[in-house]
Amino acid sequence: MHTGSCLCGAVRFSTTAGIDHSDACHCTMCRKASGHFWASADVPKETLTIEGEDALRWYASSPKVRRGFCATCGSQLFWDPIHGKRIAFAMGALDKPTGLKLSKHIFVADKGDYYEIADGLPQEAAPP
Repeated sequence: MHTGSCLCGAVRFSTTAGIDHSDACHCTMCRKASGHFWASADVPKETLTIEGEDALRWYASSPKVRRGFCATCGSQLFWDPIHGKRIAFAMGALDKPTGLKLSKHIFVADKGDYYEIADGLPQEAAPP
């Protein structure tokens, strides 16, 4: 099981799903929403339990995706493809120990010009 929360603890989440996919997204929207790149893991929606939904707000960042954040502290927590079967959560919001590692970097063609990616993980200009 993995658990996590926002900075103030008003929103908590947990999942019993095994995590087999994680990435760092370097697209402009993720960088602007998170303040840097967005490191996340995704799970089937039915395996994610959210507590404190009264403090959770959703922002439709595109016609296909909404982003969930805490209305109290502003922590960005979720990336939810509206009609998809999976939901992504911020790896930085997880409680330790996670036992997880990033798998790859995506949208690197759009990354910020103020940093380099030098961790040796696979890089994709854009997802397939």
